[in-house]
Amino acid sequence: MIDYGLNDTQKLLVDLIKRIGEEYIKPYALEWDEKEVYNERPIKALAQADFFGIIVPKEYGGLGLGSLEMCLAVEHLSYYCAGVSTTYAASFLGAYPIIFFGNQEQKAHYLPRIAKGESLCAFALTEPQAGSDAFGIKTTAKKEGDYYVLNGVKQWITNGGIADIYVVIALTDPSKGARGASAFIVEKGDPGFTVGKKEKKLGLRTSVTTELFFNDCVIPKSRLLAKEGMGFIVALKTLDYARCGAGAQAVGIAQAAMEISLKHASSRIQFGQPVYQFQAVSHTFADMAMKIEASRSLLYSVARFIDRGAKDFSGASSMVKCFATDVAMWVTERAIQMMGGLGYMRDYPVQKYFRDAKCLQIYEGTNEIQRNVIARELLKHYK
Repeated sequence: MIDYGLNDTQKLLVDLIKRIGEEYIKPYALEWDEKEVYNERPIKALAQADFFGIIVPKEYGGLGLGSLEMCLAVEHLSYYCAGVSTTYAASFLGAYPIIFFGNQEQKAHYLPRIAKGESLCAFALTEPQAGSDAFGIKTTAKKEGDYYVLNGVKQWITNGGIADIYVVIALTDPSKGARGASAFIVEKGDPGFTVGKKEKKLGLRTSVTTELFFNDCVIPKSRLLAKEGMGFIVALKTLDYARCGAGAQAVGIAQAAMEISLKHASSRIQFGQPVYQFQAVSHTFADMAMKIEASRSLLYSVARFIDRGAKDFSGASSMVKCFATDVAMWVTERAIQMMGGLGYMRDYPVQKYFRDAKCLQIYEGTNEIQRNVIARELLKHYK
């Protein structure tokens, strides 16, 4: 409903995503969700269209684009299936640390593979006892000569098992607490690194979520990102950038839910007229539209703010993530209500949107944590 002033490159990007969505995702999304299977066909199509290179600098084979282009891709991919978009966006989550903190050798070795979509990435921070309290991680990395030896467990890791490159946060000096954490690159096949069971989830079922086990996992010291003790700096900066992606997923899901339920309400006849003509129903859709456009406007504004070189945007990215995902949860619940019994049936996609939206309020920092971040940042600016 609103023209957001996208340039030709951004419009082309959206058009390509829609083509991939229509051909490779839409006909199969409900089936994949029902069977809880990951299908690599849309991921390969995205790789062939260079979508994995969006945020990778041009000198490493990427497109050198920014947060707005990443958000556009994730938003419109999520319109078709948020599970597929989770696989895609999580690879960026693992790529950001290498882009921002990798040395020249690390960038030259990994980024071209990431840009081509040849290697999926994953980001491993969460542990069984360290979720919202990320500083409570227990995984350790002990330096032994030219190697680090990792021991510990990571939990609920998106792309676990299908990723080739993992950025892992581990303690190199447990006595220093958060200041003793470091970031490492671990590769599939490294000795002592194994993948646990695939989790059975309420939503986002077409993405893979697993545990990761490190049992005397030996990696060369050249895989340390930045310096020892910078692990949480790496993690926090990565999450600041990635939260807009979660907001983009929310906007895409909410848009899809509104459209399909509106189509139903405008054609379903009750008491001699379309359900949409009842004021309570049409006002619900008006509220949906307002909230979705407010989310999209905030998302694009913050993405552009980041792309202009903003240095401090933790509060802004938390606002996007928190507001948009809460909106998506509300819109998808209302969409089910607007469709009545059909909305509750697994033959229709609205119930999938509802289940997918719920996770967005939880992962990459719960919305309660986002409100903590926003409140903290408010004090910096307005005290």
